[in-house]
Amino acid sequence: MTTPPPPGDQNPEGRKSAGRDPWEPRPTAPAATQYPAPAQWSSYSAPVPQPRNAMGVTALVLGIVGVVLGLVVILFWMSWLPALLAVVFGFVGLSHARKGLATNKAMALTGVVLGAVGLLFSVGGGVFAVVMVKDAADEARASEASEAAAEKAAEAKEKARHLAFGESYMFENGLKVTVAKPEPFVPDEFVLGHAKGNKAVQVTVTVVNTSKKRLPVETGLPSVNDADGASAELVIDGSGRQKVITGYVLPGRQAVGKYAFSLPPDAADRVEVEFTPDAKLWDDSYWSGPN
Repeated sequence: MTTPPPPGDQNPEGRKSAGRDPWEPRPTAPAATQYPAPAQWSSYSAPVPQPRNAMGVTALVLGIVGVVLGLVVILFWMSWLPALLAVVFGFVGLSHARKGLATNKAMALTGVVLGAVGLLFSVGGGVFAVVMVKDAADEARASEASEAAAEKAAEAKEKARHLAFGESYMFENGLKVTVAKPEPFVPDEFVLGHAKGNKAVQVTVTVVNTSKKRLPVETGLPSVNDADGASAELVIDGSGRQKVITGYVLPGRQAVGKYAFSLPPDAADRVEVEFTPDAKLWDDSYWSGPN
């Protein structure tokens, strides 16, 4: 029984001589399979999340809008909403920045500051508007009160110019005028302005100068109206009893005028006399009463 040769290359020289070229290069071992190094495996990890900067950007934009609207007087009432949202979004953006989720902390902080400024502008504009409205209302009430006072004063002044016979009215230059109750007047046979059947009356006007200088009486002729408001006609006769006030009245002195007027018999129960010492400066005053 033959013993098998042991495993391995027991006779290399014999194999070379068995037909192999001794100068032929030895066969190389097959190349090992290349696998990526562990360091290269990191390039295949999950992608890094993008920063959440939207809140900061929104806060900055809204803050700018709130400030701009607050600076415009007529639009201040619109600034509070974007300014408030700027503060809210800005704080959310700051929270994201503290957690590392956002990279625009400065932008979010700027939005908060601008939002706060916009809110201040909105509040200031509101206070300013309230003050302006209140001032306008007070001015309107003051104007109405002034107009009412002026109207009341005008009414009182107008009422003061309407007097009864025998009362006195003081004009602004210091002339005090009194009109006495008309008295019956009988014209003589040579008369103008008196129709047969009418009733003639005599009107006496007394003007006293209460000032310290002489004062003119430019309009010394009164007007007389009957009970129906119709003007009575001036009576002129040859008796010489009529006297017209003309010229000046010295300080502390008085001038007396006497005038006759003809009234219809059916309208002679009430008489109104108008008189002013200067029609260019003062309105007439009125004396009235039963005849």
